[in-house]
Amino acid sequence: MSRHPQSIAKRADFLAANRGIRVAQPGFVLLVHPNGGRDRRYGITVTKKIGNAVVRNRMKRRFRELLWAALPEGGLPDHDHVLIGREGGIERDFASLAAELDLALTRAAQGKGDRRRGRRPGPPRSPRR
Repeated sequence: MSRHPQSIAKRADFLAANRGIRVAQPGFVLLVHPNGGRDRRYGITVTKKIGNAVVRNRMKRRFRELLWAALPEGGLPDHDHVLIGREGGIERDFASLAAELDLALTRAAQGKGDRRRGRRPGPPRSPRR
């Protein structure tokens, strides 16, 4: 039985990952952030904008398989890797997603993340506790 990377459970770790390197692909956005020596870990986020629970769970299962396959070889050591599902991700075939994840991991390892977008205009947000 192969050992899969550990998953991220705490919200604080997901928020910390958002401060790391961001690499956007057609099916997902990859966030990579150092985790202070806690090995390679992964997290998956799929919002309700993507679809109903059946669609979201299917996407999460596909992402989990992708990460299990890619992280042992291509993941950054002692980093958290978070995949955020995008609208077109559920229609993409598995091979395309796997190739995109390999490319995204390579770009993250080189430190070549995408430029951050500015905050959307709107009312100021209250701080979360």
